[in-house]
Amino acid sequence: MQLMKIVSLNKDLVSEMPEGEFAATIGFFDGVHRGHRFLIEQLQTIAVSGGLPSVVITFPVHPRKVLQSDYQPQLLNNFEEKLFQLSTTGADYCFILDFTKELSELTAGEFIKNKLRKELHVKELIVGYDHRFGKGRADGFKDYQLYGRSCGMEVIQARQLKENELHISSTSIRNLLSEGDVQKASSILSYNYTLEGRVITGNQMGRKMGFPTANLQITEPYKVIPSAGIYATIVHLDGQTHSGMTYIGGRPTFVSGGEQRIETHILDFVENIYEKELKIEFVRYIRENVKFDTIKQLEAQLQQDEIKIRNIFE
Repeated sequence: MQLMKIVSLNKDLVSEMPEGEFAATIGFFDGVHRGHRFLIEQLQTIAVSGGLPSVVITFPVHPRKVLQSDYQPQLLNNFEEKLFQLSTTGADYCFILDFTKELSELTAGEFIKNKLRKELHVKELIVGYDHRFGKGRADGFKDYQLYGRSCGMEVIQARQLKENELHISSTSIRNLLSEGDVQKASSILSYNYTLEGRVITGNQMGRKMGFPTANLQITEPYKVIPSAGIYATIVHLDGQTHSGMTYIGGRPTFVSGGEQRIETHILDFVENIYEKELKIEFVRYIRENVKFDTIKQLEAQLQQDEIKIRNIFE
């Protein structure tokens, strides 16, 4: 598979802009889920038909965050994860466009004519079936077509991906994660949902029970955290993968109203990994977070959880 070339459109790096015209689509693409992939598949078909390279144009920061500094987006990918997932779609290029307040002031017509056509040489633009852009999002698809024709660009509306009653969107994935349904969320994403960060020191209560855990400090503060509970996870550490049992919650057996923690017990693993980078893939929800009357009861439940998780991976 041809590697996707990443081009930064930051004004200091504009010299990286390749020559020629392009077929393109544009969006934030949080999650790069199956709906996004269906859109990019349509883009590639159009690009091949027109003899043009395919380009995905995206932003490094959520547009609303630029306009509203206190906005806290609930992200499915950090920027590096998003670029990696986009690289798996087969697109020829990814153009990284800085979303600025000046850009937000452009009408849809100005954006199409001046930014996409004149500056980025987009010849064919495919627009998501429900995507709107431009100042105030005032215009619709028919307006985009008119603006495109006026500057020599064909604007095409993408088909929607429909599968039974499954709603494919970033919002539906966030909702599923908030319910702990990581399996269905991953089926919409087309890959297992992940969290990554640095292993920090905990209070070592798990070690005392025979279940030492790696406490994870998440790298991306805006990433969606799945709901509290126990999960079967795949753990990535130092280039190796391991089976894991991940806990999310406030440790109600030990403290009332404790802060949320993300702790992973790596099966058949005993090394010291403090300060190392760790990534976990969520495979299956095991059970809800429960307060036990005694530590012995908690130990017994953890043993049952481990057996169940081992069976899943076997």
